Amino acid sequence: MITITIDGKEIQTEPSKTIIEAAFENGVYVPHFCWHPALAISGNCRMCLVEVEKMPKQVIACSTRCMDGMVVHVNSEKAIQAREAVMEFILINHPLDCPICDEAGECKLQDYAYRYSVGESRFDEDKEHKRKRVELGPHVLFDAERCISCSRCIRFCEDIVGYPQLTFVERGDHVTIETYPGKSLDNPYSMNVIDICPVGALTSRDFRFKSRVWDMSETPGVCPGCARGCNMDMWVRQNKILRLTPRENQEVNNFWMCDVGRLESFHHVHADTRVDQPMLRKDGVLTSVDWDEALAAVVSDLRAYKGEQIALIASPFDTCEDNYVAARFAREVLKTQYLDILPHVDQSDQDDFLIRADKTPNSAGARLAGVKPDEAHGRAAIIEGLRLGRIKAVVVSDPRAAEDTAFMEALGKASYVLAVVSNTSALTDRADAVLSAATFAEKLGTFLNFQMQLQLIRPSVATAENERWTGVFAMSRLDKFASEFDRWGRMKRYDVRSAGQIFTNLGTLMGAKWKYDHPEDIFEEMAARLDVLKGFSYERLGRWGARIEGAAPAHLLPYAYSEVRP
Repeated sequence: MITITIDGKEIQTEPSKTIIEAAFENGVYVPHFCWHPALAISGNCRMCLVEVEKMPKQVIACSTRCMDGMVVHVNSEKAIQAREAVMEFILINHPLDCPICDEAGECKLQDYAYRYSVGESRFDEDKEHKRKRVELGPHVLFDAERCISCSRCIRFCEDIVGYPQLTFVERGDHVTIETYPGKSLDNPYSMNVIDICPVGALTSRDFRFKSRVWDMSETPGVCPGCARGCNMDMWVRQNKILRLTPRENQEVNNFWMCDVGRLESFHHVHADTRVDQPMLRKDGVLTSVDWDEALAAVVSDLRAYKGEQIALIASPFDTCEDNYVAARFAREVLKTQYLDILPHVDQSDQDDFLIRADKTPNSAGARLAGVKPDEAHGRAAIIEGLRLGRIKAVVVSDPRAAEDTAFMEALGKASYVLAVVSNTSALTDRADAVLSAATFAEKLGTFLNFQMQLQLIRPSVATAENERWTGVFAMSRLDKFASEFDRWGRMKRYDVRSAGQIFTNLGTLMGAKWKYDHPEDIFEEMAARLDVLKGFSYERLGRWGARIEGAAPAHLLPYAYSEVRP
C-alpha cells in the first residue's frame, strides 16, 4: 500500500490504482465523462483533469497511476480552470435540446454545465448539425448532435459483451458514431449503452418521451426475467411502471442487465390481460366479485376434496414468503403431498454473461421455502394423477402455467381448478375461480437466485393491500427500505393480494391459526425454522442481498460510484 493525498485527505491505496479509482474508493468525487469503473480506460474526454504537485501540467485522473507521496488537487484553481475549458469546448456544438431530451434531469453534461462551467460561450459561429433519431438497432436511437464522443458505448460492446458493433467515423467536429457496415446494435445487452451514455445521445425507443425523470418515483428491485436476479430500479409515474434500469450489484449483475429483462418483464403488470379483482365462474362465465364472496366460495369448494384428491402448483415467480405459505397451505390445510412448481427452462437462451436458461426468478427460493416434493408427488405424478382421475382438484399460482402443454392437457380432466394468478391466459379460461394475485412490482419479499443470493424485492406500484404497510403509508418495520409511491396517485389501484396473503386468508378460513399480517412475519418464521436462514433479516439483506451459504453477507461495493450526481 502507498499513501497519497487528495484535496488534503491522506489515502491508503494500492499502486495499481489510478487517481480516480483511489478518489472514488475514498469518497472524493472527480468529474468525468468517458471513465467508467467497468470499462477499459479511454482518456479522451479530459474532464477529469486534476493538478498534481511537482508535475508540469494537469493530468487526467482516469489513467494516471498513483505514486507514493503524490499530492493531488481536484478542486484547485488550475484544475477548475482546466475543467471550465473542457466544458466550453464540449458545449461549442452541443444542441440546446434539454427541454425535449429524455436525459434531462440525469445528464452529466447538464449537471456539470451548472456546477463547473463558466455559464457563457465565446463561440459565435453556427453549430455543427448532425443526424438525429438514427436507428442504431431495434431498441436504441442515436442523436449525433448530442454525442460528446466519450466512446463508452463502443467500449461496452467490444469489451463487456464481445459484440464490436459500433465505431467512430470522420474526424474533428464531424466525428460521429455508426454501426459497422452490415451490422446493427442488436446484441442482447444493447440497451446498457443508454444507461452509460453520459448525455442524451443514446435513447430508448420504448421509453422515449414518456416522462421526465423528476416526475417518476424510483424503487430498487430485482428483475424477474431469469434466475440471475439482476438488480434494477423500477421507475413509476401515476402508479404505472414506465421503465426498468440496471442497478449496480457486484455480487450479481455488476452494472448491467439484458434487453429482454428490461423490456419484457414488466409490461404484464399493466396489460389488458391483468386480473384486477377476484372472479368466480357463474353460469359458465367468470364474473367479478369482492374478496369476501370469492374466498368463501373457494373455501366451500375446496372442502369437497379430500387429501390426495387435490394438488397445488406453486410459482417460481412468487417470493420465498409466498411459497412458504403455499407449502404450509398444501400440507397442513389441504392435507396433500402433491406439491410442486412447473419448470420454465430454455436451454437455447443462455450465455456466459448474465442470461440464464431458467426463466424464473425464484425457483431456488421455492425449493428453499418448502416446495420440494419427492418423486411420488411432483409435477410428473400430478400430471399422471390428473390423467387417471385420482387428482380431482388443482390450485395453481403459476401465472405462466399455460406454457406447460403436458400439464394443461392433464388439467382439462380436473373437476375443479383454482387459479391464483395476475393475468388471464388459457389457465384462467379453464379455472372455476380466479383470485387476483399481485405481481413482483406490487409486493414485498425475497427472491433467491441460482447463486444462492437472497435479495429483497420492494413494491413500486400501489395496491389496496400494500398501502397498509408500504411507502409513504404506515410501514412500521421497513421504513428505511420503503418504496416511494408516485406522488400523483391518480391511477387505479388493482384489488390484488400477494399469493402468500391469499393462501393465509384461505388457510385461516379453513381452520389454520396463522398470524401473518406482514411479509416480514413470514420471513421471520422462515429464519427461525430453516437453518440456512439463521441470523437473516430484511435489514441484513438491505439493498444488495446476501449469500445464504455460510450466512455470509454480500461484500461492499468497490466504488462509492455515482453515475449522475457529484
